[in-house]
Amino acid sequence: MNFRVLLVKFKPQLHLKEGCHPYPAVQEDGSVSGGLKWAGKQGGDCKGSKLGSQVYARSTWFGDVWAIMYAWYFPKGREAVSMHPYARFFGHCHNWEYAIVWIDNPALDDPAILGVSMSAATSYSKRAPPMAKYLDGDSLKVEYYSDAVVASTALRLTKTKGEFQDLVTWDQLPDAARSALIDTDWDTTLFNTGAKFPLKDSVFNETLAKACPL
Repeated sequence: MNFRVLLVKFKPQLHLKEGCHPYPAVQEDGSVSGGLKWAGKQGGDCKGSKLGSQVYARSTWFGDVWAIMYAWYFPKGREAVSMHPYARFFGHCHNWEYAIVWIDNPALDDPAILGVSMSAATSYSKRAPPMAKYLDGDSLKVEYYSDAVVASTALRLTKTKGEFQDLVTWDQLPDAARSALIDTDWDTTLFNTGAKFPLKDSVFNETLAKACPL
């Protein structure tokens, strides 16, 4: 199966419970998003681009399974200091979230999903295999939400259908855009110590090793 067709086939759909919509992180010439200040409403000034958004994808063999990482960029992330929905006093500029779809073999006519891993507040959320209620055909349904217990945003599986973003693959990125995503320091504010571009070599390989649910 053509790899781009494969990545489109398994592209997750994203449901937004709260917070910013995803946006393109970079332009073709390497200009990156300036992000947004975290103050104000969680979804303030980032309700979605009229030009649409993007999801970035990279795939590889990991042992005897095939891993596809899908990553979304958000201009800001809000965090909560308590479980009270109004007690949200700090946050950060720039946010990356990702989901990894693990399949058996991309060369098969009908590859099967073996598991899924998602960025979580403190580690990774893993399911192997995901239950049928979290699937819409070959597309996993994931939700972007604010985890007030540990004061961070994260992804989780959901039964609610979401939206698709335009797919941009790792190999499809122009050199200037790929270099900008890799070289940009996304940790620009005090509370944003974990925002890294998930598809860059070092982060990508480490995440696959730690997040594999199989």
